Amino acid sequence: MAQSLRRSVSPYASSYSNGGSEGNNHLHSPINLPNGDGYDSDGSNISSFAPASPLMAVPAELAGAIPLLERFQVEGFLKMMQKQIQSTGRRGFFSKKPAGPPVKEKFTFEDMLCFQKDPIPTSLLKINSDLVGRATKLFQIILKYIGVDSSDRATPASLDERIELVGKLYKHTLKRAELRDELFAQISKQTRNSPDKQYLIKAWELMYLCASSMPPSKDIGGYLSEYVHDVAYGASTEADVQILALNTLNALKRSVKAGPRHTIPGREEIEALLTGRRLTTIVFFLDETFEEITYDMATTVSDSVEELAGIIKLSAYSSFSLFECHKVVTGSKSPDPGNEEYIALDDNKYIGDLLAEFKAAKERSKAEILHCKLIFKKKLFRESDEAVTDLMFVQLSYVQLQHDYVQGNYPVGRDDAAQLSALQILVEIGYVGSPESCTDWTSLLERFLPRQIAITRGKREWEMDILSRYRSLENLSKDDARQQFLRILRTLPYGNSVFFSVRKIDDPIGLLPGRIILGINKRGVHFFRPVPKEYLHSAELRDIMQFGSSNTAVFFKMRVAGVLHIFQFETKQGEEICVALQTHINDVMLRRYSKARSATGSLMNGDLSNNSKLPVNVEIYEKRIQDLSKSIEEFQRNTDQLVQELHVRQEQELKLQDELEGLRDSLRSEQQNSTALTVDRDRLRSLCGEKDKALQVNMIITRLLSSS
Repeated sequence: MAQSLRRSVSPYASSYSNGGSEGNNHLHSPINLPNGDGYDSDGSNISSFAPASPLMAVPAELAGAIPLLERFQVEGFLKMMQKQIQSTGRRGFFSKKPAGPPVKEKFTFEDMLCFQKDPIPTSLLKINSDLVGRATKLFQIILKYIGVDSSDRATPASLDERIELVGKLYKHTLKRAELRDELFAQISKQTRNSPDKQYLIKAWELMYLCASSMPPSKDIGGYLSEYVHDVAYGASTEADVQILALNTLNALKRSVKAGPRHTIPGREEIEALLTGRRLTTIVFFLDETFEEITYDMATTVSDSVEELAGIIKLSAYSSFSLFECHKVVTGSKSPDPGNEEYIALDDNKYIGDLLAEFKAAKERSKAEILHCKLIFKKKLFRESDEAVTDLMFVQLSYVQLQHDYVQGNYPVGRDDAAQLSALQILVEIGYVGSPESCTDWTSLLERFLPRQIAITRGKREWEMDILSRYRSLENLSKDDARQQFLRILRTLPYGNSVFFSVRKIDDPIGLLPGRIILGINKRGVHFFRPVPKEYLHSAELRDIMQFGSSNTAVFFKMRVAGVLHIFQFETKQGEEICVALQTHINDVMLRRYSKARSATGSLMNGDLSNNSKLPVNVEIYEKRIQDLSKSIEEFQRNTDQLVQELHVRQEQELKLQDELEGLRDSLRSEQQNSTALTVDRDRLRSLCGEKDKALQVNMIITRLLSSS
């Protein structure tokens, strides 16, 4: 008996494994006993599925999948695979008949996750039964991509064909988490024990493409990352495979963090990733200058901000980000045509998704001319910005404040307006003896004076005032003028604000107009009337007791004249408003805490007389911190509830989409049946007509015969 023991050869295994040496594929296969039966020509004696313990057959590279065994349908898959082979009479899927006494093979979890050329009869993972058919189609697409067909002929796909196949995979899986996991399981299967190097390279290439646009779920992602890491840093991995595995590992890290793409990557993006080419797009600054950045399918806003900061040599860029800017140029039906809207972008937003959304927005606004562009600017101004000496940081801060001022977001008096205009002209052209003789002097006056302020007195009067102030700045350099401009705006109650356009929903006092501009800075929330631009009211940070947002609104619970009121406003930038407000509150609390801690240190050193009121202050600070903590917790609970509701709605939407697709399939089937029935009906009618004619002829003949 001992002499008849043989190691079974995995039907999925071959001599090539990620660049490893030959002959290592069978080390983990279980030992099996012979049954005395040989193979028949029709393959009817192929062994039935009788696995030993799955863990006995799991090699080191699949160790990460052990906790996921419940996710795989090992027994069901292998049974259906054997049934498929027996029904088709194909035996190439299994290893050839061994010499010597035949054996009855036992197929295991490892076999299931090995390369195969045949289509799979069912999914590798336990998924919704409605998705099993799609899962098997995914594997057929994978086989076509890597150049395998069922006739064992290698048929390499062209670049255009590969792009089309990848697009199909994205279309089927991008918005379905179950199918994404199944897809990654199928591709990783085709990277193990591949019989041909080109098959292996194409499988890893496909893995890289999929990892660049969508992540697997958390548990499958953990196993996949470990497996890809082992291949990427394996000593025996060939160079071509290693490069693709490293790219896949980096792509997985990015997609797991950012989530799946919201739009299906276009042909250009797929081709660029396949050919190693970087795409380019333009990012504008608020002064209409721009820089070109590169991106690929997996590039996010965070990646682009880092790249752009490197291009312009901006070292302190943590408070900067990309914004999408929409501007209707002509033909607008909105009440204020030409108004620019800046929407902050999530750091994990894909650049490819953004550009696709821009294109779709332009196509939807056929009656209007809509400009969509990416803008690089500060998310908010913080008190710590004043200590930053980076020249590019100061320059960009100046450009942003100048832009906001010229747009009218900083209502000022005539004297300040004239001084600010003179400073801007000095920054623009430097100091010259006769600036009024410059060819663009008139345009400079118009450009640097907000329109709403300019109409308050005559043009000549403005010119003389600004010219007089400009000449008094003879001893200032451009940098000095820039700093003085920043200081003047900073001293305003609403200085260094970020601005948001909102609509009023609930105003318990009844004093606010329908449309409002909110300014958020370190002092609090400031309210402005947009047309004509007018400062209305400010709420200091200490008067704001609570705030929160949803996808379409923001609310403030704040004290006005000693009475608490809740104000609600319609906006899509609610989260951004709350983040800005919370950041300033955190800065204030941190500053107060530092002062209190410093004062406590002085008290401990014996400076009792100067710090007699410290315990009271600390108690006040602690109470304030507790109040803020409660507000934050309540805000977090509301946010979590909204997120849960959003997830439920998304799941319902996916379910409805699946049901709709099923109904469409049923409708197509019914239409085909109806068409077939119509054809049968027409055929029967024709046949009846022919029979009727024949009957009439026979009746006529019968009458003639009877009459004769």
